[in-house]
Amino acid sequence: MHITFVKKRNPDGSSCGKCEEVERRLIRDGHLPRIDEVAIADLADPDSPGMRLAREFNTEFAPFFIVRDGGEPRVYTIYLKFVREVLEKLPAAAQ
Repeated sequence: MHITFVKKRNPDGSSCGKCEEVERRLIRDGHLPRIDEVAIADLADPDSPGMRLAREFNTEFAPFFIVRDGGEPRVYTIYLKFVREVLEKLPAAAQ
């Protein structure tokens, strides 16, 4: 399983408040080590990795998570749903 966390950077270079909040929750809940990749959707750079992923997965929400596990990639825009459906179901060895 490969998990990508996409967070937004505003055109003025500041971080997205909601993205920072979700990152703090990932750290607090002990889930950050399970994230394989962090991609920045830089609103000032349409070719930034996160902006390309947002276009590829047709989402306008940030932050979001992309979960690849052999089947069709899944996109989660709601942190608690992502935790319930993905992180809490990982086997102990994967945690």
